[in-house]
Amino acid sequence: MPAASPWWSPERHADRRGFLTLRGRIKSALRAWFEEQGFTEVESGCLQVSPGNETHLHAFATEAIGTDLKRQPLYLHTSPEFAMKKLIAAGEEKIFTFAPVFRNRERGALHAPEFTMLEWYRAGSGYRSLWDDCEEILNIASRTTNRSTWTWRGRSAEVGQHLSCITVDEAFEKFAGVSLAGTYGADFSNPDELARRAAAAGIKFGDDDSWSDIFSRILVEKIEPNLGVPGPKVLYEYPLSEAALAQSSPVRPQCAERFELYCCGVELANGFGELTDAPAQRANLEAQMRERQTIYGERYPIDEDFIAALAHMPPTSGCALGFDRLVMLATGATHIDQVIWTPMG
Repeated sequence: MPAASPWWSPERHADRRGFLTLRGRIKSALRAWFEEQGFTEVESGCLQVSPGNETHLHAFATEAIGTDLKRQPLYLHTSPEFAMKKLIAAGEEKIFTFAPVFRNRERGALHAPEFTMLEWYRAGSGYRSLWDDCEEILNIASRTTNRSTWTWRGRSAEVGQHLSCITVDEAFEKFAGVSLAGTYGADFSNPDELARRAAAAGIKFGDDDSWSDIFSRILVEKIEPNLGVPGPKVLYEYPLSEAALAQSSPVRPQCAERFELYCCGVELANGFGELTDAPAQRANLEAQMRERQTIYGERYPIDEDFIAALAHMPPTSGCALGFDRLVMLATGATHIDQVIWTPMG
């Protein structure tokens, strides 16, 4: 099979240009909506002392060299989250950004090493307010492209209706036939019991997989393909162990105020009721990095400035949405490179 022509070849660019034009229109429409809602657009720096502290996210590393030739390790951020929360701590109340973000070891139809994240925060608002934002964002993209039926690899969703929602526990029961009840709590997890139930449902996993590993495998194989069909859906009330940056639910303390938005089986957004307890946040991030050290033999530093800022941060909700994926579904593109102006490779 001949190699694909480069993205800058006139023929390939001509095929992509319609998607790219619509990308610009969607961004303009979303920017106008956020501004109408009283949000301020901000720009977060890409170079950070910590790229983020999620176990399975891989960063691009670099270094700053001063005029005195001293070297400081830096990273391209995997999310603008830490910087955005510092702005909330500084006194901003409603902010959004279209941020270039960078993730290593990610490449495929839905993944690019560099992509755009639409991230926004509401100080003083509960995290369910973000669900309304997500619904309107989908509607804006649909109206801009004049397409209300979105498809991805044989799965279709009708956009323009109210979002439906399902808890993580309900989704595991419904789509995988696996009950999570009794296998996790605020202070414990029982991987052996979850492994037994997963095996009974025909799900394969490693002998040394942790509770989180088994949970993730079931989620990816059995749950995600069924979400967002026949309409966009919110998956919420994640176990605390799967939400290191979210606060616990006042209704179900073993769960976190975390949700994800799905459409056509594709994850589009990830939102939190933000954790502002500095000691708890430090403990969560350090636990993530210990696990990363065990799995990958490396860890990323904790952003001490971020931890310090949490003492000044009011109750806040925040959400990150994959803008390129949104454009793909809204326009009918089949690969993320079709909707990025200058894709890598």
